[in-house]
Amino acid sequence: MSEAQRVGQLFLVGIAGAPAADVAQAVADYHFGSLLFEGTTTAGLAADQQVSHAIQALAAPSATARVRFFIAANQEGGEVQELQGPGFSTIPTALDQGQLSAAELQRQAEDWGRQLRSAGVNLNLAPVMDVVPSATASQNQPVGALEREFGSAPQVTGSHGVAFITGMRAAGVATTAKHFPGLGRVAGNTDFTSGVVDDTTTADDPYLESFASAIKAGVPLVMVALATYTRIDPDHLAAFSARIMQGLLRQQLHFGGVIISDDLGAAAAVAGLAPATRGIDFLAAGGDLITSQSLPAAVAMDQAILAKAAGDPAFRATVNSAVRRVLDAKQAYHLMPCR
Repeated sequence: MSEAQRVGQLFLVGIAGAPAADVAQAVADYHFGSLLFEGTTTAGLAADQQVSHAIQALAAPSATARVRFFIAANQEGGEVQELQGPGFSTIPTALDQGQLSAAELQRQAEDWGRQLRSAGVNLNLAPVMDVVPSATASQNQPVGALEREFGSAPQVTGSHGVAFITGMRAAGVATTAKHFPGLGRVAGNTDFTSGVVDDTTTADDPYLESFASAIKAGVPLVMVALATYTRIDPDHLAAFSARIMQGLLRQQLHFGGVIISDDLGAAAAVAGLAPATRGIDFLAAGGDLITSQSLPAAVAMDQAILAKAAGDPAFRATVNSAVRRVLDAKQAYHLMPCR
């Protein structure tokens, strides 16, 4: 792979509303290796399958060196079920999923996963592993107010998150434990609010046990939040914190998979930073896969990363290590070319 193709593998770019020709051009020009359905569509499984098949056909030697795409969606349930319509079940909220036995949830998650696979979606940006205290759930805008949590105890969240992960894996769909180290104790939603702060969570917090359970179960991706955790690293958002990504997630919890960012393209939490800075800082702090719901922001990040890697051997090594982790995950889901 060329350097540009390797850097392109570090992006998960939103394609909502983009004409097929524009998506194809972006892949050809910038070699983006993973694409994201975003926003709710009710077109149904067959229509989404056509889109996914057209995307996979873009994995040409000149674009991605024939490495196929992670095609992702946020398919949690409740208000966060982006793919709907004929062929898709109506998935209950995570809070309702938490009332099922773990075995039953695993069975249902496998069914939901089969629907995703049939639609050509091989990466689910779920489950939410955040633990939300029941007393403050209604004030917790990113999770509790939308009933995106499995429960208010780390044990329930852990067991049911693992059931969801296991069911999806059985269907051939990769999963993403999010939003590390947890958004259950904040007020604002980082998609729409800057300066979101958690002043409670510590590096040895019991609420991290749900993420530890997901990691032990082999979840391939962990998404890092865009909040600040003052008792772990008061100086950086989690997605720009080496203390959180390398120290806590890699070293303490022994996660060896892909660290993916929450949206670095359009989220209000990062609006005050130049896109070029966002991408470089995320990778330099230990991240691997950049989520961007904005194509222009993704292009700016891509070009800045390429430029820095060209003149900075240490950063280039960091980039290549991230690429290897992304490609290892793709290999596990049969997306690498046979030679």
